Amino acid sequence: MDSKIRYEIEFPINSSPQLLYQYISTPSGLSEWFADNVNSRGEFFTFIWNDSQEKARLASKKTGEKVKFKWVDDASKDTDYFFELHILVDELTKDVSLMVIDFAEKEEIGEAKQLWENQISDLKHLIGSV
Repeated sequence: MDSKIRYEIEFPINSSPQLLYQYISTPSGLSEWFADNVNSRGEFFTFIWNDSQEKARLASKKTGEKVKFKWVDDASKDTDYFFELHILVDELTKDVSLMVIDFAEKEEIGEAKQLWENQISDLKHLIGSV
């Protein structure tokens, strides 16, 4: 299996960090824009899209700032891959943006970024940031 490459993309979002954090850190918030459904049991989150599902562990969070989900295998053991959603606030302008850190196969990075753009677009519509 090819190793995946880390990439980052930043999206300006017209929202308060507190509101945005609710949408990136809770199963109900994530299921409104990130996946069709999100369930959590303890630190484990199950992300469901159409007929597929992936399981991740909430590896770290800093309230109001960021969440990091580490993908796990069928035995609930951590894999090498994760995705992180980090809320950035410009100190001068107070502009808010969402930094996405994720991994994809080299030839799929363009497609992966496009998928994030679509999902973040859904998030922006949801919170009225368009």
